[in-house]
Amino acid sequence: MIQFRHMLLASLLGAAVMASPGAQAQGVLDDWTSVKMPPAPTLKPAAIDPKTTALMLFDFTTQTCSQERRPRCAASMPKMKKLLEDARARGMFVVYSVALPNTGEKDMMPEIAPRAGEPILPPLGPDKFLNSDFEKMLKDKGLQTIILNGTAAQSTVLHTGGAAALRGFNVVVPIEGMSSNDAFPELYTAYHLTTAARIDAKVTLTRVDMITYK
Repeated sequence: MIQFRHMLLASLLGAAVMASPGAQAQGVLDDWTSVKMPPAPTLKPAAIDPKTTALMLFDFTTQTCSQERRPRCAASMPKMKKLLEDARARGMFVVYSVALPNTGEKDMMPEIAPRAGEPILPPLGPDKFLNSDFEKMLKDKGLQTIILNGTAAQSTVLHTGGAAALRGFNVVVPIEGMSSNDAFPELYTAYHLTTAARIDAKVTLTRVDMITYK
C-alpha cells in the first residue's frame, strides 16, 4: 500500500509539472516559435591553390535555376560566371552536374555553360559521392579542395559539402553559390556546414570576392 501511494504521488507530481506553464517542452516543435536564432556564421577569406582545387557547379540548369522556378538561383549567375571565368583562367578543373533525368549540357544555365572536356555528373541525388566515381575522379587528379556551388542549398550543397569534408577534402562554399527557393534553407545549410563536428573544420564559408588565388 505504501509503495502504491508513493507511485501515485510521483504520477500526480509529474502531471502537475507537465501542466505547469514553465514545463519543459517535449520536442523541438513545441519550442519552434520561441527558438532564438544563432549568430550568423563568420565569413572567411579563402586562398586557393588552382593546381589542387576544383570548381563545382552543381544542378544549375534551366529547369532548376530560372527566374520563374528559383529566382534566388537566377540572381546568382553573375557571381557564378565570375567564379567560373577566374577558375578557367587559372586552369582549374571544373565539374558540373544535373539533377533531373534526361538533362545535360544543353540544359545548363547559359551564363556558365560547360566547355568541351568539363565533366557533367548525371543525376546522383544530393550527395554526389554516393554510387559514383566522383571521389576517385578528384583524387586521381590530386585535388584536395573543392569550391562548392549548387542549387538547392539544403540538398546538393549540404550533403555533398558534408560528405566531401568527411572524406578529407577542404570545402570552400561561397554564400552566393548556395541558392534555394528562399533564404531559410540557405541559412540552415550555412549553419550546419560551419558547426557540425568533423565537418566545420574542413569548411570555409566565404564570398566570391573573398576568394584569392596563390
